[in-house]
Amino acid sequence: MGEDGAGDGALVAAARAGDEPAFTELVERHRRELQVHCYRMLGSFEESEDLVQETFLRAWRGRETFQGRSTYRAWLYRIATNACLDFLDRHPRHPRPREPRQAQDPYVVSPPAEIRWLQPYPDRLLEPAASGDTEPDAAVVGKETIELAFLAALQHLPPGQRAALILRDVLGWPAGETAALLGTSVDSVKSALKRARSTLRTHIPEHRLEWSPSAAPTARERELLRRFMDAHERADTAALAELLSEDVRMTMPPHPFWFSGREAVESFAAHAFGPDSPLYRGEWRSVPTRANRQPAMAGYVRLPGNSVYRPQALNVLRIGGGRIVEITVFEPRLFPAFGLPSTLS
Repeated sequence: MGEDGAGDGALVAAARAGDEPAFTELVERHRRELQVHCYRMLGSFEESEDLVQETFLRAWRGRETFQGRSTYRAWLYRIATNACLDFLDRHPRHPRPREPRQAQDPYVVSPPAEIRWLQPYPDRLLEPAASGDTEPDAAVVGKETIELAFLAALQHLPPGQRAALILRDVLGWPAGETAALLGTSVDSVKSALKRARSTLRTHIPEHRLEWSPSAAPTARERELLRRFMDAHERADTAALAELLSEDVRMTMPPHPFWFSGREAVESFAAHAFGPDSPLYRGEWRSVPTRANRQPAMAGYVRLPGNSVYRPQALNVLRIGGGRIVEITVFEPRLFPAFGLPSTLS
């Protein structure tokens, strides 16, 4: 359930009085959407889990302060937003610019900033929040973007502007409610939102000004993912190159490596599968998955002498114009959150 129901008065009263089961029932119904909110604020899946727990701890400690002037859901959003802002105040971080490369390749353009804390979000954890189209938490997932490109762009905003933009443009909160949540004036919110929108436009990919990706993968996406997995398992760099756009980009957070243009990505793949690579002669297996409403592939490798395939990387694909336009390669540490096996036999 999203907003507080008409019969929740007794439940809220019990929670305020210290009834832990009542409190747990109230807050757990909002866990998924609050984690998405914290994830958007922070860009890190693991930190979003921690901040949701921090939100619930703060809510429990301050349970008597809820006066009913807003919904319980809005009250929790206020606590979650402030918890994220406090975290970012204690741990300030900014995308780090990279030095541009000197190259003749026309697709080696301005390098993407390093966002080392960026992590993928498992689609399987978005589904409960999107199960009912009429519920507010479904709107949280359906109306806003959860795509990695948008998440990365958000990280360029100062925390206060980021919060204002998420509350107003993503969640659709009125200016007055946003100002009340942030403890500022409506004029301040409007000013912050104007600056945030201007900055965001300089960091989102071209032609991606509308942020409402479909939750359901298209047949074309499924076919491209299948071919990507097949090329990867066969270490076939030529087949891989056929799937890429000319201006494809690949990044590998938290590592600083990046590649721009089909030729550069193909060259890297050839090196990764080549005789100088520790993965040379290793056998690959792939498992399809979804991250951030995008097709993804979990890659496992079995090196000579080993009996099982072990996690190696999570590749998240962005598709445009029938080709792969961006590949974000993550370490396998979040495989458990995706429900992926620890090994393959």
